Amino acid sequence: MQIILLEKVANLGQLGDVVKVKDGYGRNFLIPQGKAKRATEKNKAEFEARRAELEKQQAEIMAQAQVRAEKLEGMTVQISQKAGVDGKLFGSVTNVDIADALKAQGIEVSKAEIRMPNGHFKQIGDYPITVALHTDVTANITISVLGIS
Repeated sequence: MQIILLEKVANLGQLGDVVKVKDGYGRNFLIPQGKAKRATEKNKAEFEARRAELEKQQAEIMAQAQVRAEKLEGMTVQISQKAGVDGKLFGSVTNVDIADALKAQGIEVSKAEIRMPNGHFKQIGDYPITVALHTDVTANITISVLGIS
């Protein structure tokens, strides 16, 4: 399926690129989320007419993500969880827990924006993580997991 991208999509292309994707990915994900349109002649002409508007909209989204990243960069978030004497947690610290802790500090971050490449935290300690606010904007924060008995 040929589609026109209406915004930058990671590992796929930039705004305005005409790319070929599998039918299911285009039909079930990209088109319903407003990230793309089918690459018909009518849609290509419509896109070219709206190109400046879409580029301006994407620039505003990028600017908002950069402002949020400046607030987050270098931040340390403390999360307390019940733990045993050996420092092992009863349960784990997940991206939902991190999003809730950031929300308590007044910063809105969705759980999908939090990148935990090594999985959930199951030990007491400090862990560096990345928050991907936009395809081009990331912020590095430190999660400090504290144990309580």
